Amino acid sequence: MADIRNNFVGIKSPNPFWLASAPPTDKAYNVERAYKAGWGGVVWKTLGEEGPPVVNVNGPRYGAIWGADRRLLGLNNIELITDRQLQLNLQEMKQVKKNWPDRALVASIMVPCVEESWKAILPAVEETECDGIELNFGCPHGMSERGMGSAVGQVPEYIEMVARWCKQYTRMPVIVKLTPNITDIRYPARAAKKGGADAVSLINTISSITSVNLDSFSPEPSIDGKGSHGGYCGPAVKPIALNMVAEIARDPQTAGLPISGIGGVTTWRDAAEFLALGAGNVQVCTAAMTYGFKVVQEMISGLSNWMDEKGHRSLDDIIGRATPNVTDWQYLNLNYIAKAHIDQDACIKCGRCHIACEDTSHQAITSMVDGARHFEVMEDECVGCNLCVNVCPVEGCITMVPLEVGALDQRTGKTVSPDYANWTTHPNNPMARQAAE
Repeated sequence: MADIRNNFVGIKSPNPFWLASAPPTDKAYNVERAYKAGWGGVVWKTLGEEGPPVVNVNGPRYGAIWGADRRLLGLNNIELITDRQLQLNLQEMKQVKKNWPDRALVASIMVPCVEESWKAILPAVEETECDGIELNFGCPHGMSERGMGSAVGQVPEYIEMVARWCKQYTRMPVIVKLTPNITDIRYPARAAKKGGADAVSLINTISSITSVNLDSFSPEPSIDGKGSHGGYCGPAVKPIALNMVAEIARDPQTAGLPISGIGGVTTWRDAAEFLALGAGNVQVCTAAMTYGFKVVQEMISGLSNWMDEKGHRSLDDIIGRATPNVTDWQYLNLNYIAKAHIDQDACIKCGRCHIACEDTSHQAITSMVDGARHFEVMEDECVGCNLCVNVCPVEGCITMVPLEVGALDQRTGKTVSPDYANWTTHPNNPMARQAAE
């Protein structure tokens, strides 16, 4: 049986599934229930400095995006960090860690970007005997307007500075949580590493407005007729998160920096994809808020069964396996040619492939043959874009079939070459021509 025990920067847990810092991790009651359900770790909801806690709104805190079947695709969250007293949180954390010594417990922290503020809170957090700290440099709303959260995460120099303070004033592993609300995720990751951070976690939520109420003309969620931008999360952000994780994992300046992957993890497959792109574990929020804490049991069994089926003995067999296969567009093999193929036995003759190709692509799929409704790929027009595969409602009905070396590409009239060729050397590339000259 596959071993899914996790060791992330020295923080051990029975599996790689952690609950992210969010409403589900705001108090001991929730965290204890999460551990009982099977979660390997928890990042406690973000703590603020001692004194009067922040004040959250007393009305709606979430906007939502749904699929056609009412499946939740994304949440827009306007809740702030914990609105409970710091000492109460710390007391509960200490007791929870005592009760569950085999589970990971990490404290998320957000205080003003002042050395004394970090110096003051770190010993108090360390006293709980939690396993590590996560610096919340990602929150895009409410706290960022106060000079915290993503206001820090968008300035690499601040990230490096605060990470260095934390490494100076605590023995605990330091994880820097990065904001996606930035042009190039590599710069904050490099800053975290330069500041001595043990790891990064990403992505935090994306600044967003999910919808507008067309009766009140107020963004949702609406508070007394007004709305605000919030943090977007859920399955819809997974592609953005995967890309940012991969960018850090393959950047020569951050290669080897441990990554905790966050963003739309709903199933074991989502988790496996994050791990394959270089994440050492994953953090989950929206899935737990949608389906409850026991959703982790399906994640655990699914990941274990898949690893057994594929012969992967431990998480180390998976982590980073896909990273070398992520490249820049200019290095993709231009001599690789594939054509779409429609399985006529599986085709339900809905015509979606034809309409998509006819109206928006390359007019490469028939709609009628010999006077009968029939959908077939015309190889002399097909560029292999695979749009038809993605719009077809029948899984596996349309597949992409690579042409073998030496085969004739009917569209170009050329045979498939066995040689690798990319844009950097292509004759149409003006830079390549200049280099040759």
